[in-house]
Amino acid sequence: MSPAPPRDPAALSPAQARELFRAGLRVPTSGYSPGHAQANLLCLPRDLAFDFLLFAQRNPKSCPVLDVTEPGEVSASVFDGDLRTDLPAYRVYRNGEYVEERSEVVDLWREDLVSFLIGCSFTFETPLLEAGVPVRHIEAGTNVAMYRTDRPCRPAGRFSGPLVVSMRPIPADRVADAVRITSRYPAVHGAPVHVGDPAALGIGDLAEPDYGDPVEIREGEIPVFWACGVTPQAAVVASAPEFAIGHAPGHMAITDVRDSEYQVP
Repeated sequence: MSPAPPRDPAALSPAQARELFRAGLRVPTSGYSPGHAQANLLCLPRDLAFDFLLFAQRNPKSCPVLDVTEPGEVSASVFDGDLRTDLPAYRVYRNGEYVEERSEVVDLWREDLVSFLIGCSFTFETPLLEAGVPVRHIEAGTNVAMYRTDRPCRPAGRFSGPLVVSMRPIPADRVADAVRITSRYPAVHGAPVHVGDPAALGIGDLAEPDYGDPVEIREGEIPVFWACGVTPQAAVVASAPEFAIGHAPGHMAITDVRDSEYQVP
């Protein structure tokens, strides 16, 4: 039996949160262990690792790399846990097709897998909240809304695909604050890529996100879009590598690094 969600996920240390996920708790991690950076995960065979690293270098807004492991390693310098078990949920891809979601990937692990930990916008939600900027999906207890756009990423080697964005509705008079605050965190996507009309990104209906959950947009609020670390998984679907493992969108790796370490002046 999996553990019950904690009453106060904000009170958990990264190690305590990872222990719950290892025991089978499957929940989105927004609001968990505030003050610590969260990360997206993508694991690829070694022969694809350079191509993906080049893809990330060419698309730094959506794929800001925090750490890369040696082949077969199951922990990282920013993550003192087990990458195979200590996230709440994983997605498995074969030949570009999403085939299953599971709570651990120990039996699928390969000694040639290289793991990429990529910055996540959940990291800058704590500074937003501290500044009084609302974060609706935390208020609602849901996952963040994420959308595939019609903007192509810059291809590299065997990888190409569309930009994925996360959306947070922001009161119009706080949009400038949200831009200013998040721009100080370039390692976790930084400033928004778009403010306002979702059609400009090729998004048809905000009530139908491609990943995560829809959120209410109230009168006087504007949808604000940030580059999202699910972009690598969209690239996996578009590029069809023979095997890949990623996090389930919104179900992140909670690292041991303080988010302040990624803040710039």
